[in-house]
Formats: sequence, structure tokens, C-alpha cells
Amino acid sequence: MIITAIEITHHRLPLDPPFRAAWDGRDRTAFDATIVRVRTDEGIEGWGSGDLMVGFEGHEHLFVGEDPLRIERHFGVLNSIDFHYGRCWPLDLALWDLAGKSLGQPVWRLLGGRSDRVRAYASSGALRSASETADAAERYIAEGFGALKLRFHRGDWRQDVRILEAVRARIGDRLELMVDCNQGWRMPWDAEPPWVLKDAVQVVRELERLGVYWTEEPLHHADREGMRALRGMTDVRIAGAEMTRGLPALRDLIRDRALDVLQPDAALVGGITGLRRIAAEAEGAGLTFTPHTWTNGAGVLANLHLTAGVANAPFIEFPLDPPTWSLERRDFMMTETLRADADGWLVLSDRPGFGADLDEDRLKHLRVG
Repeated sequence: MIITAIEITHHRLPLDPPFRAAWDGRDRTAFDATIVRVRTDEGIEGWGSGDLMVGFEGHEHLFVGEDPLRIERHFGVLNSIDFHYGRCWPLDLALWDLAGKSLGQPVWRLLGGRSDRVRAYASSGALRSASETADAAERYIAEGFGALKLRFHRGDWRQDVRILEAVRARIGDRLELMVDCNQGWRMPWDAEPPWVLKDAVQVVRELERLGVYWTEEPLHHADREGMRALRGMTDVRIAGAEMTRGLPALRDLIRDRALDVLQPDAALVGGITGLRRIAAEAEGAGLTFTPHTWTNGAGVLANLHLTAGVANAPFIEFPLDPPTWSLERRDFMMTETLRADADGWLVLSDRPGFGADLDEDRLKHLRVG
């Protein structure tokens, strides 16, 4: 079996009403997704999605004609492309989907088969009023979720804390609460400086008082020393690394004990092939490995297979914040939406590969570029 073609297509879903993400601050009127397909001479196709595949054009010949199951070889090539050009890790995801289909096994089992399920935490994306946020928390409880991540980014962290207080007062201890401080990185148009350690300490003391399970990105992503110091000052777990660009930087975070919870996204860094190494190293160092998953529904699915197959995560991120961030919007590229069961678990099937199908008619209709 050899690779005969790699196809990359771009698709745009109009959003009406628009979605305003806490980390963005601007209305998003469309949602873009890039689909990568790998085809073989035996008629098997694997697919993945996530980043835009910037920099991949012109490198197809490095894969065409090769055995698709030589995933470690392909990982090395993608690692070099990442260094010279851009993040092309959705191709690694597509190769794992193809491998599962060719071998008749789901990806989670090929990775080690640690489990076929991970419990989801509902991950909100928008900033809402205290009553709206508390109402949403009640709905997540009714849907079976055991944990919820809330967003801070209202300009004054004290206002954010008041929202958190209202939620905790309403739901008591019926949900584990996480908080994303959104200080690790900025959108290109956002020049607001991140918190420094003394800012973060004040916030984390409030989160500790309110029984928060972890706080995500309370400092700039490069401030490993600050995160390590903050980790030693609180019982609240410190989480981060969602946008870390390379495996060496992730290893530095593990080595420096800068985090309690490591959150790289396989669609953005290292693919499944690289992050299965990082997951093992994190566990060996006593850290929790549980990926960030806000690329799209296909990214959620790939990270779920990775986490179920190799990690021992208490929760995995499940982006969901209706009405402006619904499962139908998040998963528009697939024929079926990925849903948690009545107890908040994401359960994987025995279908080969990722066990999901692309919605070809819709993708054709929404294709751009």
C-alpha cells in the first residue's frame, strides 16, 4: 500500500448569529475548517482537520509513493516542515485515521487501548452575565456533565470573580469548575499585556476560595518560572500549553514542573504521534495530560482518541456554549455530531480509524478558495 494523493480543502460555515469568543472580543461571522485527506492505491482514505496547513504546499512529494503506515517516518518529515514553515499536524491525524481503517481498528486501540471513554468537561467560550452563566451551569448539570470551564477576560478580574461567585452560589458542589484566564497568548490585534505573577497570585487566591479545580493560562506561555512559582503558592492546579509550538517546549514545561495539567492540542502541535510521547512523559512526571480541543469537532475527536488510548485524564475538553457555539456548528464537517452520554462520558466505538464520516455534500457546498 502506498500514498497516491494528499488533498487539502478549505471550508467556511456562516455564523448567524455570530459567535464572540472570550479570547477574541470580536464577532465571528464565519467558522473556517481545513480538511486533509490522504488516499492510497488500495482505495483507503484517511482524513484529519485542525490547522490551516500553511507551508505544506510543495511538500506533497515527500509523502506520495510512501507507505502510509510508516507514521514515525512521516512524523519526522512533518517536524521538519513545522520548523521551516508552519503547523501541518492535521496530516498526522489523517495518517492515523488511515492506519486504523487499513488495519480494521479504532485509533484509540492502536495507541494502546487504555480506555474507550473519557469524561467530558463542558468548555464555554463566551462571556455572559452572572445569571446567564449560572443558568448555563444548571443546564450542563442536567445534561450529565461533571465539570465546566468558565472564561475570564472581562478587563477586570474582580468582575470575572463575581461571575464565578454567582455560579458557585447557584450550583454548590454539583460541578467541578475550571477557569481559563486567557493570559497565555493574544490574538494578533490584541495588544493588552498579560498578567504578571503578582496579578495571578491575587486571582488564584480567589479561585482557591471558590474551590476551582484548575486555572488555565494565568500567565504568559513563556513565563515558566512564574508558573512554577505560582504552582507552589496554591492548591489550585495550574494548567496550560494549549498553543505551545513544539515538543521541546512541552518537555521544558514538564522538566521545570511549571504546570500540573498539560494541554497541548494534537491538531496544532506534534500530532498524535508526537503527543503520545509527551503524554507518557507527563504521566511519568506526575502531571495530568488532557488536550485543548478548540479547533473543531474533528480536532475534538482526534484528541479524544489520543487521550483514551494513552492517558489517564480525569476530563477532556468538550467545547459547547449554545446557542452561538453549538455542536452542529463545531462539528459541521461530519455527518454526526460528537455527543456526551447521559453521565457526561465521551464513549468511542470500535469503528476503524476515528470512526466518523465527513459530510461530503455540505463540505462541497461550503468549500472556499
